Amino acid sequence: MAHRGRIYIVSDSLGETAERVAHGAAIQFEQAEIRIERLSNVSDCRGIDAVLERAAGETAIVIYTIVRPDLSAYLKQRAQELGIRTVDVMGPVIQALEDTLELKPQLVPGLSHRLDREYFDRVEAIEFAVKYDDGKDPRGIREADIVLLGVSRTSKTPVSLYLANHRLKVANVPLVPEVPVPQEVFQEGRNKSIGLVIDAELLMSIRRQRLKSLGLGSSAQYATMERIVAELDYAWDIFNRLKCPVVDVSNHAVEETATRVLEIRQGGHH
Repeated sequence: MAHRGRIYIVSDSLGETAERVAHGAAIQFEQAEIRIERLSNVSDCRGIDAVLERAAGETAIVIYTIVRPDLSAYLKQRAQELGIRTVDVMGPVIQALEDTLELKPQLVPGLSHRLDREYFDRVEAIEFAVKYDDGKDPRGIREADIVLLGVSRTSKTPVSLYLANHRLKVANVPLVPEVPVPQEVFQEGRNKSIGLVIDAELLMSIRRQRLKSLGLGSSAQYATMERIVAELDYAWDIFNRLKCPVVDVSNHAVEETATRVLEIRQGGHH
């Protein structure tokens, strides 16, 4: 006769941790038929009773990750009375850390899932910054949290990526006098646009360096003072039309510029 058993996963969060442990253990018993059932977000004694009543009539064990000590103790006590074997996945580890570090745990359900969520949000924001870099696709302006505008070499891309690490979706749009600014900037982007400006002399030397690194002569129009002044004037014209905040990036590290942008966003300076 085949050995049959059931594992109930009970958690006051999602129970993914306990489920992984259960699967890892069940694999070692190939000759048995083991069913795993997960019950998430169990937040009171009623929920625990419902599971234990089912488990009591079966060949079953209960694996649980319950952060709240009162619920955890209740489950353990009731299961003992009903003769059900239980395994507490988190409890002993939390206890060991508490004893070793001499600190009290936070006891907030779902913290590990929150960390996963933050990680994925960050990855998504980085992919967004790359996809909507340099005005490649104006559709990104609608979904963006922040739209950075500025002439070439005002750190738009590095600042976008830095902010993506803070899980913010940033689109950036280069300002070039000959290229019309996408309509989306004036429509969806108006309240989330931030302009980046830079000192003209400094920009000239940055652009000359750039040309040199590309193996081009430094006399290209791109790096002339006349061209730079025209571009910066054009940028200011756009910023004034948008009535958007402006950050001067001259001699500031990317982190400093990004922090300033964050402050503007949090302060709601629109």
